[in-house]
Amino acid sequence: MFNRLVLTALTVGALSTAAVHAQDKVPLALDLPKPLFVGTPRPISLPNLEKPRTGPRPALMVPAGTTLISKGKKVTASDGFPVIGELDYVTDGEKGGADGTFVEFGPGVQWVQIDLGSASTVEAILVWHFHSQARVYHDVVVQVSDDPEFKKGVTTVFNNDDDNSAKLGAGKDPAYIETNEGRLIDAKGAKGRYVRLTSAGNTSDELNHYVEVEVFGKQ
Repeated sequence: MFNRLVLTALTVGALSTAAVHAQDKVPLALDLPKPLFVGTPRPISLPNLEKPRTGPRPALMVPAGTTLISKGKKVTASDGFPVIGELDYVTDGEKGGADGTFVEFGPGVQWVQIDLGSASTVEAILVWHFHSQARVYHDVVVQVSDDPEFKKGVTTVFNNDDDNSAKLGAGKDPAYIETNEGRLIDAKGAKGRYVRLTSAGNTSDELNHYVEVEVFGKQ
C-alpha cells in the first residue's frame, strides 16, 4: 500500500510538472516576407518530397521568453568567397529574396555557420534558401554544437539527406519546395553556440543559396 501511494504521488507530481511546462509554451511569432512567385511551378519529383500542405502552417510552440538570437551575428562558410553576395546577408534581417539579398555558393556540399556568440538553448531555426522560384535544395542538414569544427557534441535538428550523400548521416526529414514561408525547424532546445546549415545544390541548378537564417532561443 505504501509503495502504491508513493508511486501515485510521483505520478501526480510528474503530471503537474508537465502541465506547468505546457502552460509556459507560447506560439513562435514569425515575420514572413511576401511571396515572390505565383502560379503553378514546374513539377518536381523526388522520392522523399513532402506532400503539399492544406491550410496555414501550424504554429510552433516554444518556451516563453524565446527570442531571435541570430540577427547580426557572425557568419562563416565552407567557401569564404561566395559567387554572389556577402556572408553577412545570412543574418542581416533582409529576407525579401530579391536580387541583392541572398548569398550564392558554388556546387557540391557547402555550409554556412552562425556564431551565436555564447552557449545558447536553440528552440527553432527558420531558413530561406531562395524563395523567388519553386525549387528543392538537396541534402539539407541543420546542426547545433559548441564545437566550431562540428567534430564533437553535435546535435542534428534536421536532415533530409536520405542517401547520406553529404556524409553527415542519412536523414528521414522530407525534402521540401522553397516558399516565402521558409523552412521552420523545431530544434527542441538543442544546446550550442554554433548553428551549421549544409546543402548540396538544388533542382534548378547545382548552386547553393541563403537569403536568411533566423535562430530563436535563449542565451
